[in-house]
Amino acid sequence: MSLPPAPQLRAPRHRVAPRARRWWTVQALVVVSGPMLLTALALGLCSALFFSGALPWLLPLLLVTLVVPALGYLVLMPRRRHETHAWELGVHAVYAAGGWMWQRRRIAPLSQVQTVDTVRGPLQRRYGLTTLTVTTASTAGDITIEGLSETDAEKVAQAIGRAAHATRAGVAEPRRAAAGHREGAV
Repeated sequence: MSLPPAPQLRAPRHRVAPRARRWWTVQALVVVSGPMLLTALALGLCSALFFSGALPWLLPLLLVTLVVPALGYLVLMPRRRHETHAWELGVHAVYAAGGWMWQRRRIAPLSQVQTVDTVRGPLQRRYGLTTLTVTTASTAGDITIEGLSETDAEKVAQAIGRAAHATRAGVAEPRRAAAGHREGAV
């Protein structure tokens, strides 16, 4: 006996702001690519000034180990993150997808939403972006939606808060009705 095929999970409908790509590029330059390129430059200059005999083997080594990976990260990471980061607010759940090398998808029922927070770091403020963090009653952790415009983040945060409240109120009503029914039966 064979099982029916599992339904495929489609990608969330809403993309992050296009300027998130610039934010991720600057972040890559400051945190990863910039230090790698500066290290390659410093080692190359020190070698040229003090150990010129090492240049024939050191320059290709620096190129392969520092320069090419730094430039690859600087170019590929923001593009890939922008392609994969998306979110959606459904009737019963919040759905977010993200990552660039290790991709993750997370769906959390609105009935488990505890808080909705916004974070705006200095670079994010420079590009008018916000990270939305949805804390749930789950051991899997929070749902984060990075790269939202500030206005979208406010609207989404309020919508998630309202939907979570409505979901919990809708869940609580049948429980109260069932509790009242049991109390009356006793």
